[in-house]
Amino acid sequence: MSNQCRPGVSRRDFVKGTLLGAAAWPLSRYGRAAAPAGGKTRIALCKTGDRRVGVRQVMKLLEFDPVAGRKVLLKPNFNTADPAPGSTHNDTLHQIILELQQRNAAAITVADRCGPAQMPEVLAAKQIPEMAAEAGFDVVDFGALPEADWLPYHHPALHWENGFTVPRPVRETEYIVTTPCLKTHQYGGVFTMSLKLSVGVTPRRLMRELHRSEHMRRMIAEINLAYTPRLIVMDGLECFVDGGPMTGKSARGDVFLAGTDRVAVDAAGLAVLKEIGANDAIMGTPVFRQEQIVRAVELGLGVGAADQIEFVTADRESELYARKLKDILRKS
Repeated sequence: MSNQCRPGVSRRDFVKGTLLGAAAWPLSRYGRAAAPAGGKTRIALCKTGDRRVGVRQVMKLLEFDPVAGRKVLLKPNFNTADPAPGSTHNDTLHQIILELQQRNAAAITVADRCGPAQMPEVLAAKQIPEMAAEAGFDVVDFGALPEADWLPYHHPALHWENGFTVPRPVRETEYIVTTPCLKTHQYGGVFTMSLKLSVGVTPRRLMRELHRSEHMRRMIAEINLAYTPRLIVMDGLECFVDGGPMTGKSARGDVFLAGTDRVAVDAAGLAVLKEIGANDAIMGTPVFRQEQIVRAVELGLGVGAADQIEFVTADRESELYARKLKDILRKS
């Protein structure tokens, strides 16, 4: 399978525009996330058992940058084709695409790097080529890009030995949307949500360094310096409360969260896991003392305290649940 699921649109067409070489990439700047207005960032929350309703509601509630006329790169969780939350549920993916199209996105490309599975196998198992043909979007396999399309990112404060590389489309796209799952991670990450989703924009060859490092969780946060999503939509209908990321002990969360701040989204997700009841690594550590969160805050990637997060809801059930999460965050 080629790295394009829909014929007629080449990778070159997708990335053309602002063709910045690696030498032009700013290497020394922290704090890629803009400070929230009034010191707060909003998290849209919808308590629901319906993925399409959840996506529709949180995208309606949240104020985010207009997408009209812009090319969008949509980053899912496609490590494997395991059922949600092992991978992004097709209903969630499809509804986000519909919402972006209804907001007049110029083009949408779903892009990821799989691992440990191979991308063609994952796409086929999840029937993504069929969805792409029907819904009108393109698919890029980062793992199939040539070496020249992996751009280096360096900074002297990184815990990565020689920095890391990210795909040219991630660097040069006009608008990035990410859709993480809500789950624990048994292989050292502790949890995998919006910050951890960024591991999929690094090449597979760097995974040995990441997984062997005592700084793994810090390194996960540091990948997020290389790009900034305009919108994050997290599916928490089903969560892993232990195990993960592919399989694990699952529990119903029946919640959708959306935001523009990766730290705030992950903090809210951790509060959901605490409310449900998860493993000791989640329950025994305050949200803002989780190492991924701590490092992300140090790097200026998002808010640093519970009182900087404001939940927005549209119904009584969602409002009551948001109050529960807010109370958990305050205690963390």
